[in-house]
Amino acid sequence: MVTKGDAFDPNCPTRAILDRIGDKWTVLVVLSLRGGPLRFTELRDGIGRVAPKVLTQTLRRMERDGLITREVYPEIPPRVVYTLTPMGASLTAPIAAVTDWAETHMPAITKAQRQYDETA
Repeated sequence: MVTKGDAFDPNCPTRAILDRIGDKWTVLVVLSLRGGPLRFTELRDGIGRVAPKVLTQTLRRMERDGLITREVYPEIPPRVVYTLTPMGASLTAPIAAVTDWAETHMPAITKAQRQYDETA
């Protein structure tokens, strides 16, 4: 029987999962794929400022974790499409909520940073 972990325990696997879903590239991939399947270049162009190597690594980790599927079509050149799995899709609401919070509070955070920097 699988039990819930203790994220405060340094040896708990929950920490690795939190690292994965808290990674900015994973967040942006989930947000990008919430509208449906995309090809690698569509993901890269939509996310912006992500190195192809980093995006490839992120996609492989997400596929390994069961968050996305990778489908290769036997064409020349091969067409590869990425899609959220049901588990990956279940992340869209929490990630969208955190993104909304960040966008809402960005002006206040920017102001606090400026004030802190002026007094530091």
